[in-house]
Amino acid sequence: MPVAARTTRRAAVANENDENSNTRMTTRAAKSVLGDEGRVTKGALQTKRSTVSAGTRSALNDLSNRARTETAVGKKPVGKGGLVSKAQTASQKPTTRVTSKAAPKEQSKRVEKRLSATKRKISEQEKDALLEIAKEPVVEIKNQRKAESKPESKPVKDERPPFEDIDDEDRDDPLMVAEYATEIFEYLRDLECKSIPNPRYMQHQDELEWSTRGILVDWLIEVHTRFHLLPETLFLAVNIVDRFLSKKVIQLDNFQLVGITAMFIASKYEEVLSPYIGNFKRITNDGFTEEEILSAERFVLSTLDYDLSYPNPMNFLRRVSKADNYDIQSRTIGKYLTEISLLDHRFMAFRPSHVAAAAMYLSRLMLDRGAWDDTLAHYAGYTEDELEPVVQLMVDYLARPVVHEAFFKKYANKKFLKASIISRQWAKKNAAVFGITDTDLSLYHLDE
Repeated sequence: MPVAARTTRRAAVANENDENSNTRMTTRAAKSVLGDEGRVTKGALQTKRSTVSAGTRSALNDLSNRARTETAVGKKPVGKGGLVSKAQTASQKPTTRVTSKAAPKEQSKRVEKRLSATKRKISEQEKDALLEIAKEPVVEIKNQRKAESKPESKPVKDERPPFEDIDDEDRDDPLMVAEYATEIFEYLRDLECKSIPNPRYMQHQDELEWSTRGILVDWLIEVHTRFHLLPETLFLAVNIVDRFLSKKVIQLDNFQLVGITAMFIASKYEEVLSPYIGNFKRITNDGFTEEEILSAERFVLSTLDYDLSYPNPMNFLRRVSKADNYDIQSRTIGKYLTEISLLDHRFMAFRPSHVAAAAMYLSRLMLDRGAWDDTLAHYAGYTEDELEPVVQLMVDYLARPVVHEAFFKKYANKKFLKASIISRQWAKKNAAVFGITDTDLSLYHLDE
């Protein structure tokens, strides 16, 4: 090959990569004329659109790294369109500077001015908003807290009960079953109506009188004291006697047998260790045999349909005494006043809960323990006006001469704080206040 041909070929290759060569300065019109024949084998570099030939452009320009490729009129794209490397974009910068220099500078200045203006507006608005927020919230939050706290305090006052919860201190004691206390006493109050005897049963008894009943009950109190039985046993025994006499007519000879049999049944129902039947036989001075007592037991139970459920007044008295903070003196006098209802037949028409509440009310009145407040009225179940007739009968019994000696001596003992003596002294002084004037008459001579 000639030397001249080699030198010209090297010069042509060198001119291909030269930025200032004639191939770079070829216009689009010339390229369109040349067509495919004048295309260089190496892919032509993509140039950026000049500001003169560009269309409408957004204020912030295209911020993506995607280069736009546009093909000239009558020119087919080479390779993959739309994918331009960073090297290509870097090599295109000189061409944009050559085509136009003034237009990009002016547009960049406009863009910077717009950006700076928006930043200033945003910053000024944020500062104003922060100043307004800093001024407002302290007063508004305080006012909102006051407004929210006021309506919450009202319902709390309304929901508070007017009485004290005496079962709250026993919540942790499983033996006290404080969660069932209310339901238990509601059941006992419902049971009272079923266990009340006929208050006029003495009208169909031929050989018995109210005074005879009083003598029998006074003797049962003496037996109860000698055997050291529970108070519940005495109340249940008297209730058995009254309920049995409400259904059966008996002779005077068997009246003591009914009483001792009722005590025998009640002791087996209430006591942990009841006295042996021989003890009840001896207490009657062997007036009845063991077989007679056992036979009478079967007859009494069958008459009562074996139903010994009885809401004892002691249960209600303990409940009210708990609301009275277990005052020992008022409770002892209350027990004495409650047992009056066993001896005086006039109390037979009242419920056991009514008698227990009246006894506690009168004992507090004697000892000057204060008014009958909402707590006592709630747990007793009766107001002062409802207790007035029962209290009237108790004062009437106490103001009259002593009829039941065993009962009086029992509570005249120091063990019971001389409750019978204190109660009778107070009743005689205040009998006129309750309208009782004929205090010399005995209890059983009032109807004569």
